[in-house]
Amino acid sequence: MKHSTTHSTPSLQDRYGRAVAARLSESVEALPYDISERLRAAREQALDLRRSLKPATQPQVLSQGAAAALSLGGGDGSLWHRLAGLIPLLLLIAGLVAVSALDDEFVAQDLAEIDTAILADDLPPAAYTDPGFVQFLKSRLESAQ
Repeated sequence: MKHSTTHSTPSLQDRYGRAVAARLSESVEALPYDISERLRAAREQALDLRRSLKPATQPQVLSQGAAAALSLGGGDGSLWHRLAGLIPLLLLIAGLVAVSALDDEFVAQDLAEIDTAILADDLPPAAYTDPGFVQFLKSRLESAQ
């Protein structure tokens, strides 16, 4: 079961257009004939253009049970619109893959630095696995403080 909410009130643009039209109609009698005819022709062209344009639908919230979706309207469901809807998703996936690859690279660099420090140290690598080494480090820390 889908519920949709639509607003039947005139939009702000429509109200503004009607107010401007009413204001212009008040002083039309004072204009010369040629100007009023040009305005009439322009008004007819604007009305024809308005009629030929497909009205944009208002955003709607469609819900079914616990799920909801936002419909922005205006889409005709063609292949191009579907592909255009997939572009942000593909960019997001590409960004996540790039971030993951960079993160792996940084982790590998950090591990390489640690390995280099261990191998370049005065102690042999086997000393780090010795149980007494932790005691040695603790005693050095306590004596340094």
